[in-house]
Amino acid sequence: MAEEARTARQRLETALGRIVPADAGLEPAARARLDDLTKPRGSLGRLEDVAAALYVMAGGVTPLRVDPVQFFTVAADHGVAAEGVSAYAQDVTRQMVQNFLAGGAAVNVLCRTLGIGLRVVDAGCKGGAFPAHPVLTECRLGDGTANMATGPAMTEQACIAGLLAGMDLAAEAVAAGARCLGIGEMGIGNTTAASALFSAWLGLDPRQLTGPGTGLNGEGVRRKADVIARALSVNAGALRSGDPVSVLAALGGFEIAVMAGVVLGAAAARVPCLVDGFIAQSAYLAALKLCPAVRAYTFVAHASAEPGSAVLLPALEARPLLNLGMRLGEGTGAALAVPLLRAAAALFNDMATFSGTDVSGRLYAGGAPKGARP
Repeated sequence: MAEEARTARQRLETALGRIVPADAGLEPAARARLDDLTKPRGSLGRLEDVAAALYVMAGGVTPLRVDPVQFFTVAADHGVAAEGVSAYAQDVTRQMVQNFLAGGAAVNVLCRTLGIGLRVVDAGCKGGAFPAHPVLTECRLGDGTANMATGPAMTEQACIAGLLAGMDLAAEAVAAGARCLGIGEMGIGNTTAASALFSAWLGLDPRQLTGPGTGLNGEGVRRKADVIARALSVNAGALRSGDPVSVLAALGGFEIAVMAGVVLGAAAARVPCLVDGFIAQSAYLAALKLCPAVRAYTFVAHASAEPGSAVLLPALEARPLLNLGMRLGEGTGAALAVPLLRAAAALFNDMATFSGTDVSGRLYAGGAPKGARP
């Protein structure tokens, strides 16, 4: 077993070694191009930031591209659901996967509307493997995690297998032509796992992070916070180690590990990854802990309506692209951010420039002439 663990660690280290930090020195060239576009400097706001980030991710190669877009909605079950941390029964995870496969969930509708490819990934739902389906990918790490309130949620080998599986999903998507990836999730009990990870890694009180999830009342939220505190205590040794894999294995979920792998794989392929809400952001944090360079390849798509998001986002130093009061998960918020990336790339690529037209940039670049009205 020790030899298997060492081998798994070596495979992960090799995979992480393929991630090349983005060259921040390319940003001035992106800003120069943006300032030359026929508009006042900075007048496109965050879209200019997005375009500059895309330019850096692409290594300065133009035209900028974000299509085709490939999303992964990753599902798994959590043993901690036995502690009554969700308003829904655990079999809802499986029912929702079947809804995804039937095309009837919110993420299906948004992906169809926005022209986004969607893969549904079973990372470990209870009840065994699903029947084969054209949009289903099996990356099963088990029949749901163990109860993190009584011990580690998964073994370190299973955690690493999930990370590597996610990296493989990303690599395969990019090899098939994808130029932007996105992550979302489904799993009853996964806001509990996400809150525990944020508490452990960011030093935040579980009571600051714990929210209603699928609809708990006030007493349910308090019970959920107590369960998270117990999980942190039971797994204190893993937390003290400071090892990202140990912490993720102790407190995470199979779907969180796979999503973290997708984030890492997107960075390895130098393509942007859109991160959905509260649970997906815990996967992003796991990826950051494993390889800080992923920050330059990732967009936090939206601010979740989960109460803990107000504490979490500043701690992550994340500026979400959208804030629509959403907390569904699945990848829905990330899907709605795709048009922003497309728009930013198109503006960067296709707008006329002052240097290439007869439009004068003097007023925009240097301010109004004397006597002109402000």
